[in-house]
Amino acid sequence: MLLREVVDATDGVSRTSSRKAKIAALAQVLSSLARQEVPITVGFLLAKPRQGRLGVGWRTLAAERDHAEVATLGVLDVDAAFERLAVAVGTGSTARRQAELDALAHAATATEWDFLTRVILGELRTGALEGVLLDAIAVAADRPTPSVRRAAMLSGDVGAAASVALFDSSAALDEVGLVVGRAVLPMLAATASSAGEAVAATGDSSVEYKLDGARIQVHRTGDEVRVFTRTLADVTHRLPEIVETVRALPVETAIFDGETLALDEDGAPRAFQETMSRFGSEAATAVALRPWFFDLLHLDGRDLLDEPLHVRQAELDRVAGEWRVPAVRTADPDVAEQTARAALAAGHEGVMVKGVDAPYQAGRRGKSWLKVKPVLTFDLVVLAVEEGSGRRSGQLSNLHLGARDPEGAFGPVGGFVMVGKTFKGLTDQLLAWQTAHFPTIATAQSSNTVHVRPETVVEIAIDGVQRSARYPGGVALRFARVKGYRPDKTAAEADTIDVLRALLRG
Repeated sequence: MLLREVVDATDGVSRTSSRKAKIAALAQVLSSLARQEVPITVGFLLAKPRQGRLGVGWRTLAAERDHAEVATLGVLDVDAAFERLAVAVGTGSTARRQAELDALAHAATATEWDFLTRVILGELRTGALEGVLLDAIAVAADRPTPSVRRAAMLSGDVGAAASVALFDSSAALDEVGLVVGRAVLPMLAATASSAGEAVAATGDSSVEYKLDGARIQVHRTGDEVRVFTRTLADVTHRLPEIVETVRALPVETAIFDGETLALDEDGAPRAFQETMSRFGSEAATAVALRPWFFDLLHLDGRDLLDEPLHVRQAELDRVAGEWRVPAVRTADPDVAEQTARAALAAGHEGVMVKGVDAPYQAGRRGKSWLKVKPVLTFDLVVLAVEEGSGRRSGQLSNLHLGARDPEGAFGPVGGFVMVGKTFKGLTDQLLAWQTAHFPTIATAQSSNTVHVRPETVVEIAIDGVQRSARYPGGVALRFARVKGYRPDKTAAEADTIDVLRALLRG
């Protein structure tokens, strides 16, 4: 298949808000693919090339290049180029990678190159999330959607599941199952505003501490232990302490779901960034990570996915009780609220509320798991705004956010310190408003960014902050999203950098 056909389909998907239309456009492309093209194209559509990260940054991709006038590039051609980029290491690799990118850019039309750039950077943003693509696979293959979803979740590979759905029998699709040693997409949670509200919705529940750590999935077969991240990357070599912990448990085969985080000398959780620095480190470090398990998907030859949570947790208590996440079983909203307060007092994010009769729905964000954590809001000032892409093309989207610095600790007295960016939470109405508004107060413009007078106040919700070497104030927002603009406030009333820095632990 020509890459142009994939690009045309994604353009159509980005221009419509209709889920049915998105599914139809993607299904048409999928049904036209040869088998070897399926996992490649699925990777493109999810902005996750099968080679993984290609180690190419925005500056390299944004360099001026000539492009083809006629579309001749095939999906397999691009995959081969990505493969050459992925294996280009060692002496002379920089020059080889540059030459490979130049050749690919010259072979692609300008539209195709824009698409490939966004695929490489993981920023396709067509509005076709994984759930839409799974539905499109089901339509293209004429298979039941639940069968496609389950195969994708249990294989941990949407492209592989698509290949089976499109080219093999329905029986083969249904035979895709849980395999110890092969990562499974994790079950996800919806949100609730309070622990009491969550228990009222789920009934008899397990109310568990929500840890500010990294999600892990640990597989054991005999003495072999493998550790995967929430994105299914194998990080076993980085976490020898977790490997040894699981190797010592009284099990032969098992799949554990949980979190890991670092503790300080008093047993309190270290800052999220310290945990993530250790989690991502390839080198030995003095900071040790402790596992905290909250679910068990397989035990000694028995798959537990379809068992209710209380059965899975009873087995987890039996084989790994000392490594359990702190939890209380209750149907009482008041007890849930008390547990939430205890979790926060212990330095954790909040709680998870899980219905004890629910199965494990791999890869799904169901209502049987609800996360509850405080939402913090701050009034910040817009310093600049970036042009959007995909369905936001032609609009100003990504906001550069600043906190007030009245004492001039990080710049001019009375100035503003950048603390993050976000395009989350913007409605179509807000996008239209800011696209019209910000050019009227522009002070400068680069290739895709409009710098503005620091006078527009916006209310931003965050889950917290973390230390940052990227921003002068040493702090960055976590999971920032727009609540709304505050025309009733002036920039002089915005929150200060000291208020945000006070949220840093330690």
